[in-house]
Amino acid sequence: MNTHEPQIPLWRQLQAVAAVLMAIRSGVSGTAALANVSADLRPGVQALVFHVLRSLGRAEALRQLLAGRVPPPPADALLCVALALAWHEQDAPYEVFTLVNQTVEAAKRGSATKAQASFINACLRRFLRERDALVASTDPKPVAFWNHPKWWIDRLQRDWPQQWQAILAANNRHAPMTLRVNARRSGVLPYLGLLREAGLMAVAAGEWGLTLAKPQPVQALPGFDDGVVSVQDAAAQLAAPLLLSGLPSDEPLRVLDACAAPGGKTAHLLELANCEVTALDVDPLRCERILQTLARLDLQARVLTADAADVSVWWDGRLFDAVLLDAPCSASGIVRRHPDVRWLRRETDIAQLARIQAKLLKALWPVLRSGGRLLYCTCSVFKAEGADQIQTFLAHNKDAVLLPSPGHLLPIGEANDGCVPDNSVGDHDGFYYALLEKRAA
Repeated sequence: MNTHEPQIPLWRQLQAVAAVLMAIRSGVSGTAALANVSADLRPGVQALVFHVLRSLGRAEALRQLLAGRVPPPPADALLCVALALAWHEQDAPYEVFTLVNQTVEAAKRGSATKAQASFINACLRRFLRERDALVASTDPKPVAFWNHPKWWIDRLQRDWPQQWQAILAANNRHAPMTLRVNARRSGVLPYLGLLREAGLMAVAAGEWGLTLAKPQPVQALPGFDDGVVSVQDAAAQLAAPLLLSGLPSDEPLRVLDACAAPGGKTAHLLELANCEVTALDVDPLRCERILQTLARLDLQARVLTADAADVSVWWDGRLFDAVLLDAPCSASGIVRRHPDVRWLRRETDIAQLARIQAKLLKALWPVLRSGGRLLYCTCSVFKAEGADQIQTFLAHNKDAVLLPSPGHLLPIGEANDGCVPDNSVGDHDGFYYALLEKRAA
């Protein structure tokens, strides 16, 4: 619990947090909403926003008990912010009475909330008096207890009847900061030594990764600006070595990285093998991020702005040895890093995304040579975007063979759906991997 006076008045931060919450409720991503917060407020506001999003289901359930009617959106956002931050006293970022007082102050000073300041004050004072009883009465509500939409909880229960609770619990925890050491520049053990010299602690996480004991600004990481290390989750680090395994290494491989932004997997491919990589992304701004990533690491690839499914626009007709398809997905496996995702997604999004994934698989399979490999992956824990998608693809493509693959990696510290063991640390995002080989039909 933070008992220090913030340099910026807390009521100002709470106003900004409520504005971000309103934006997310209107369909704006958390990243975009936070980008609109003034630079002096942004660090503190982001921390509070993440806290709020991890407790929003509970806050909305409490607001339903405290208010007979839903207040106007600005007042509702501010009230839910206060309840999300204060409902669990041990985890509250400030003293609960301070949060309540500063929320009321924020309401009084806001042009859109001034008229509801007394209402907000009354709700929060009642919350202080009856907190334990109010919280207990919301425990039976799944959305309040797990802080995920009901449809999300229901889907996880169907897909993972033994693990759904562990997945939801993991989603509400903070994600670790995991690094990938550039194989062309260093190794895990030497880099661990550099970290120790800098006073930073970490443990190895897989062949090229390590997880910091405490997240750090990238500027504090030895050699980051020089391309010695990159930030990449342990599950995502499996992509490049898995795709390259078993392919000939005596001559340059032609590799396609479809949907490549921001370029982490593109870079990892180039770090590990002598290959010619074509990296695609449909968004020119995201392509610029790929180029920036490669420039920092002193690597080169052919970066094209194009829709990977529109093959006739970007393909020169030469077959690829390997294709990496990190397909657009629900991002349901990275909720702990992006807690807004759960509140932005709609149940109907999953079927729509599955159709996009199927379209990409169908379009890219012909650009792969016979004997080549395609690695399909998503940062999703939903089977519709993973195992179910690949089973359907295999049923319609007799020249496709599923090789040993991790399958679904769940963010609970164990591998669950394949025959390749998960990384040794196990503290990773949710992911799905299927390695396909093209053979004569």
